[in-house]
This record gives sequence, C-alpha cells and structure tokens, in this order.
Amino acid sequence: MTVPVLEAWNITKRFGDDVAVDKVSLSVEAGTAVCILGPSGAGKTTFIRCLNFLERPDDGYVFIHGETLGFTRVGDVFHEVSGRQLARQRRLLGMVFQQFNLFDHMTALENVIEAPCKVLRKTRKEAVDMAMSLLERVGLANRADHYPRELSGGQQQRVAIARALAMQPHVLLCDEPTSALDPEMVQEVLQVLGELVADGMTMVAVTHEVGFAREVAHRFVFMERGAVIEEGPAKNLTTTTATQERTRAFLQKVL
Repeated sequence: MTVPVLEAWNITKRFGDDVAVDKVSLSVEAGTAVCILGPSGAGKTTFIRCLNFLERPDDGYVFIHGETLGFTRVGDVFHEVSGRQLARQRRLLGMVFQQFNLFDHMTALENVIEAPCKVLRKTRKEAVDMAMSLLERVGLANRADHYPRELSGGQQQRVAIARALAMQPHVLLCDEPTSALDPEMVQEVLQVLGELVADGMTMVAVTHEVGFAREVAHRFVFMERGAVIEEGPAKNLTTTTATQERTRAFLQKVL
C-alpha cells in the first residue's frame, strides 16, 4: 500500500480542562486536497496547528511519509528528536495563516527569498529566480518590489502563499486563508489555491468557503467540539447528501 504523505493518529490537544481536539485522525494521499469545516470553536485551527507542531499534541502522533514528526520510533517506544531534526521534518509542511504575517520592512520578493536563503542555503540568485517564478504563479510578478503596505489584503495573502511554496513543501497547510480578507478579495486567493490543487499540490485547508471545498477538494472533514462528526467525498457537501444532521444544519446556514 502507498504510504500517505501526511497522517495523524488520534491527535488530542488540551488547554487546561478544555479538550480542544479530541482523538482526531486524518490520512492525506499525495496530490489530494482535504478541507476541514465546522463552526467556530470546533478545534479546526488547533488541529491544523498540531499537524506541524505549532501546537504540540498532548496525545497522538503525526507522520510525514511514514516518519513520525517530532519523534523516532524504536519498536513500540517513541523518543523525541532534536530541535534540528524537528525543523528538518517541518520543512516538508508549508503553512498559510489567517493573518499574512509578512515582514513589513521587506518587499514581496524579499519576503519570499528570506527562508530559502537562510534555511535552504540557496544563493541569492537561485532564491530570486525561484521567487520570481512563484510570484508570477500567484499573479504578482509585477509587485515584487512592493512592500506589504502597498499591497491589498488579497495580494498580501498571495505573497504569503508564494513564501510558503518557496520552501518546496510536500504538503501545504492553510488555516482559514481568506478569513481576514474583504469579500471582493476572497476569490483571487481561492483561485490561486485551486490552481495549486489542480497542479497536484497536496493540501489541507481549514475553511468556511463551502463552495471552494466542494469544487476543489477531494475530501472534507467536518468537526464540532474538537471531534470529527463526518468525513467523506467533497461532492457530498450539500444539505441532501451529507449524512449527519449536524453537518446538514451547518450547511443550511452557510450555503
């Protein structure tokens, strides 16, 4: 059997007495997109942050190409890896946040080449060539010398996507990438993400955009109160084909 690119086993995350994520599992095959939906407070963001250890799970494990993130396995015993080894593993997971998190004092181009130069040790010319290609891919080659304050919210998020892709991730994680955007800017970002999926990018996206999930994703996961209520083919994201009443009620409110 083919090993999934990304797999999570029984991920649990607690904040004090609050169980934010309760034994959530997920398997993501190469070249597929999974959208995670659910009401606010369902644990979606916490779960996706656990996938790359921005939040360290209290229980459960994450695997990248079958390798345990943050641990080495000897028989049935797991041992924590060094910080350097964890950083190496995390490079395979790109992240696009709700807020764009660009460096205000850097141009779009400089934001994109920062990590490839410092982390991947690429020469400036190599990084610039790759960055310009990525900025062109997201429709912003003509904004390479602009600072974040000179860009719209949609443009800033597209720069953030290019920055994540510059690390050549095997999986792109997106945490509600359109939630901070004005409505008219949402579509330009969703279009870029849709094109990436069409080109074969493996993606896990937390989103409220049900139409995007249905049209672009291969599978959906619906969460509530930290647990998975329903999952299945993205085409089933309708009020008549969803199998769980809670999912149907949610869709009735957002569609």
